[in-house]
Amino acid sequence: MSVLTPELLERIRERAPGYDRENRFFDEDLTELRDAGYLRPRSLAECVADQRLLAAYAPATALAINMHLVVVGIARTLSERGIPDLDWVLADAEAGELFAFGNSEPGNDLVMWDSLTTAERVETPVAGYAFTGTKIFTSLAPAWTRLIVFGKQADGPDGPRLVHGILTRDDAGVTTLDDWDTLGMRATQSRTTTLDHAVVPDARIVRFLPVGPNADPFIFALFANFLTLIAAVYAGIADRALELAVEAVRRRTGLKNAGASYALDPDIRWRVADAALALDALAPQLDAVARDVDEKADRGARWFRDLTGLKHRATETAREVVDQAMRLAGGGGYRSSSELVRLQRDVLAGIYHPSDTESVHATVAANLLGPLP
Repeated sequence: MSVLTPELLERIRERAPGYDRENRFFDEDLTELRDAGYLRPRSLAECVADQRLLAAYAPATALAINMHLVVVGIARTLSERGIPDLDWVLADAEAGELFAFGNSEPGNDLVMWDSLTTAERVETPVAGYAFTGTKIFTSLAPAWTRLIVFGKQADGPDGPRLVHGILTRDDAGVTTLDDWDTLGMRATQSRTTTLDHAVVPDARIVRFLPVGPNADPFIFALFANFLTLIAAVYAGIADRALELAVEAVRRRTGLKNAGASYALDPDIRWRVADAALALDALAPQLDAVARDVDEKADRGARWFRDLTGLKHRATETAREVVDQAMRLAGGGGYRSSSELVRLQRDVLAGIYHPSDTESVHATVAANLLGPLP
């Protein structure tokens, strides 16, 4: 059973406009969600259903919480496949630690296949790897206690390779900038993080991977959780946009139809139905992918095609539905205080999350036609 009670969700919705207006982190939401047990490890299907619901009430809160759920989800997905390497992450999450993502880098369009951050082997003050570089879009920046990062070890007998590890808030060499002032998703406070010889001890190194694409279980777990949960958030935004559009259409009247409700206008009805049809097509794909990850279904070489395709469909569909809702709401929906305006700004963030449109199409083409020479 979900811990997202109607009362909790309404309080979260009431706070969302203030967070957005003040460009402020969602401290109160986080406290309530943590106290309710929302951050504890659960199945991907459960997280997807809850995140879709939460996003309909507060998109930025849901998007930021996603990052914690993704890291915990990676550990859970590996554990369910008999790989216990990150079981300690599950224990940390149960104990109340908050995980964040520190992977994105300015100028790194290869995303997880290479890194501009350096990872240097060190033996003092502890044996581990020192990370130096800049990470962007670090959601949960004001509150995380654990940050997953990666960098490239270029030299030594094992290089070049990618080193993945988890920093703690107390580790030296980690600086969070106060530089988050964006069009939408403002409450995420996804600030820039700089790493200056920030050492991750060997015990918190989670993976060594080759540079370039690979099918390591860690990468599968990362893509499966990140892309599916991102899709859930944008589906939730579309859910709320459609709901607001229906409310607006029922409320609006005009001279065109002698004062009759817009809900009786054939053109308006077609537009509402068009938005609903687009959104209806998304749910089966989202639910099936989450279920198949949990049930360890074997989709073989289709997995990355299906995961990236799901994210692409969800973010693009959400943009279409919000756009339809803006048209249906009329001029009143264009006011800066309108919830739809905030959804319009928030939904645009979907185009910036990996995998981008070009990468998605390249992945699908490679699945169908084989890799480029």
